[in-house]
Amino acid sequence: MSEVTITVRGEHEARVAPEEGIAQISVRTEGHDRGDVVERIASLATPIREDLAARAAADEVTDWSSQRVSLWANRPWNSEGKQLSLVHYASVEMTATFTDFAALSWWVSNVAERDGVQIDGISWRLTPATAARVEADVAAHAVRVAVQRAQSYADALDLGAVIPLEIADTGLLVKADAGAGPEMRLARAAFAADTGAGGPALEFEPEDIVVSAAVEARFTARAH
Repeated sequence: MSEVTITVRGEHEARVAPEEGIAQISVRTEGHDRGDVVERIASLATPIREDLAARAAADEVTDWSSQRVSLWANRPWNSEGKQLSLVHYASVEMTATFTDFAALSWWVSNVAERDGVQIDGISWRLTPATAARVEADVAAHAVRVAVQRAQSYADALDLGAVIPLEIADTGLLVKADAGAGPEMRLARAAFAADTGAGGPALEFEPEDIVVSAAVEARFTARAH
């Protein structure tokens, strides 16, 4: 046995506390008069936009956005199969990014009590700088795992030190179903209602964000 080719896979993952919370809300209203619906959606959405702009100016919100008003209409049907009068609908979707999760909790609690507001979801993420750093660290650790695994195989065969030949994201050396490159699984939004008085209506409990990486590597090793 003069030379042996060893192909292995290395994996690693890290769990990191989220740094940003992104709230997604929508403001909706409906009515039979289109003009009244347009005025009402403006009266409902404008105070929220102004509040977010003020929070952004005070550095309480790192980023926020608001879509244009969406308008549509249809004629609903009643239980007897009769088509009713035309109904107009309007909606505006907004997102706001917070780094202070207590402030996020209070803000969502406040807007949730407003007429026409629906909380569509809360998501959690890392800042771009942290995400890039963690992804690089996790990928490097996955490579080290692959080297250690290959050397363990070589040692079991009484071979010398392994010499790297190829390394790639999963699926590029060996056919696999897994996706290539580091993967980041965003934290889910966990929140619970609080019916007690004097406190926020929502309590946020973000899970850690999981960053994982897997590589495939091919080595060669010679007998001693």
